[in-house]
Amino acid sequence: MSRPHTPALARLALAALSLTALMTTTPAAAAAPTPFTAEALVRLERVSDPRVAPNGRLIAYTLRTTDYDANKGVQAIWLHDLESNTTRRLTGGTGSSHSPRWAANGDLYFLSTRSGSQQVWKLDLSGGEAQAVTALPLDVGTFVLSPTGDRIAIAADVFPELGTDLAATKQRLDAVNAQKNTGVLYDKLFIRHWDTWKDGTRSQLFAYQLTERGIATGNAQWLSRGIDGDVPSKPFGGDEEITFTPDGRQVIYSARIAGKTEPWSTNFDLFRVAADGSTTPENLTADNPAWDTGPVVSPDGKLLAYRAMKRPGFEADRFGIIVRDIGKTGELGPARELAPKWDRSADSLVFSPDGRKLYTAADDLGQHRVFSVEVSSGKVKALTGEGWVEGFALARDAVIIASNTLAGPTQLYKVKLSGSAPLALTQHNAQTLENLAFGSFEQFSFKGWNNETVYGHVVKPVGYEAGKKYPVAFIIHGGPQGSMGNHFHYRWNPQTYAGAGFAVVFIDFHGSTGYGQAFTDAISGHWGDRPLEDLQKGYAAALAKYDFLDETRAAALGASYGGYMINWIAGNWSQPWKALVNHDGVFDNRSMAYSTEELWFDEWEHGGTQYEQPSHYEQFNPVNHVAKWRVPMLVIQGGKDFRIPLEQGIATFTALQRRGIPSQLLHFPDENHWVLKPQNSVQWHNTVLDWIKRWTAAN
Repeated sequence: MSRPHTPALARLALAALSLTALMTTTPAAAAAPTPFTAEALVRLERVSDPRVAPNGRLIAYTLRTTDYDANKGVQAIWLHDLESNTTRRLTGGTGSSHSPRWAANGDLYFLSTRSGSQQVWKLDLSGGEAQAVTALPLDVGTFVLSPTGDRIAIAADVFPELGTDLAATKQRLDAVNAQKNTGVLYDKLFIRHWDTWKDGTRSQLFAYQLTERGIATGNAQWLSRGIDGDVPSKPFGGDEEITFTPDGRQVIYSARIAGKTEPWSTNFDLFRVAADGSTTPENLTADNPAWDTGPVVSPDGKLLAYRAMKRPGFEADRFGIIVRDIGKTGELGPARELAPKWDRSADSLVFSPDGRKLYTAADDLGQHRVFSVEVSSGKVKALTGEGWVEGFALARDAVIIASNTLAGPTQLYKVKLSGSAPLALTQHNAQTLENLAFGSFEQFSFKGWNNETVYGHVVKPVGYEAGKKYPVAFIIHGGPQGSMGNHFHYRWNPQTYAGAGFAVVFIDFHGSTGYGQAFTDAISGHWGDRPLEDLQKGYAAALAKYDFLDETRAAALGASYGGYMINWIAGNWSQPWKALVNHDGVFDNRSMAYSTEELWFDEWEHGGTQYEQPSHYEQFNPVNHVAKWRVPMLVIQGGKDFRIPLEQGIATFTALQRRGIPSQLLHFPDENHWVLKPQNSVQWHNTVLDWIKRWTAAN
């Protein structure tokens, strides 16, 4: 079974390109003089976070551009008018502006660093300059507006013992930075998380009243008082974890009580508090020891919906959709799961204006689609087809999506709720894309582990000629509970390899998301056998189906779990490969268990702690197979990666050097688990391509 990509499908599949860019996948455009490169990748404008105004006509969104010389991205707010079909930039000046949010009166609020720190600002679109809404001594991390327009909730990192005195937190931080001694004493985990050492602060939620002009005033009301945890969660939580009730009187948010169990707990709960901070936060989901998050309340205030997992300690469990009645006295009715047989994990939720439907997005067979779910019946309907929806918002009779495909980067599209082909609204990068060539791609399937259907993709090299054979870049995705599908990625983008003359193959092996929870669960406790079987069978299926793949000139590449798999196949499946690339991959499961920060991940995947289940950590431990390594390997490691710490990469490189295997180590001291700085990204890509070209060059 295969699913070929065509320009028509690209439009219907939400491809994020203008017509000229879509044509780059046709044979005529394949001969374009400029293949896609990493330099082009990092300079592309990036569309995200569409938000529809209360009038249903205007769409605000964030556009990131690259200041290559300054080695950073710069964000601005843009506006698209659905009636006039025009697009314009709203914010300018110094700093970045992002996270546009509409007030009920049509004013647009957003976060900006234009004042030197990150604060909330607002624009009256009828005219005038942007106004500062907050002028706090600390950066605002996120914010949520009350539907009644009289209050704003903001999150900021504070010392909890200093409470609402944000100035006191700023003074203490300044004093610490001025000290000559630099030692920090810890008595519990986390000591560091993702890429940041803990300094004693917590992200806490506060509310301020808004004046008639929409400016924050008065003293802060502490909405997360007594919550020993971060609101929103770290490192990636945002305003999707916080909501006001429609009457503006209450706030509901998600938080994990930290204590001394934070690194091995996934027990997030929903808490409800009066919007003026006059009540103690009330735990609404104490009966569920797993993850509860993403609260939304129906427009009539009668129904609470949120997402919940069922298995404590497992971060990749399926997020089901839960609804509960909210009584007049404030008591919640029993929890009811919508669509319990819908075997997909829901993303953030949005109620329809009449409260009869919920909208969400989910991984699905190598795509990321938008779905509607009827509240009464649980009936699920896919609203989008092929492609990767990065964000969406409701607009009158349509859903506005920010979507991309392997054919090109994200644009905004309008898809009618009654069903229609997506209508392109924006054409960012159109002129750039006209002069770039992309490889055409196709999804295929095969029988993998347990004789179950597994999907993969093949991308042809730019300038493909029938009858010729091309070197292969075989990419293994991380997670491992993730998906590498029809997605235009800014770090692992198959088109950068296609532009360099490689045919690209990647497989959504067992453990990947979007194929049912049992498929995702299959990898836990089986890191080295079931996914390896899928990769082996998938590669064999690709070689049999696509005669342009040169199996004598192939390199395998992967990051995170994919980097672990590179180390694993180095000792267990080295035969097909001329070169390997390992980015931030696990070398030793044993030491990883004691050095990574989020312990719940390792402990779930290996069935317990290392001291309780040592054999589970050794069963598929790459370090035990170093004696069989032989293939040249490039090792890449971020110095600020606390998920898979630096020592894992150093150990990998040390093993290679000690064995006398050709190898290189590329160390980024200023990057975390990801390579984010534009010039570092270009260096990363050039180093990787130089390495695999060196070992796969034709004789």
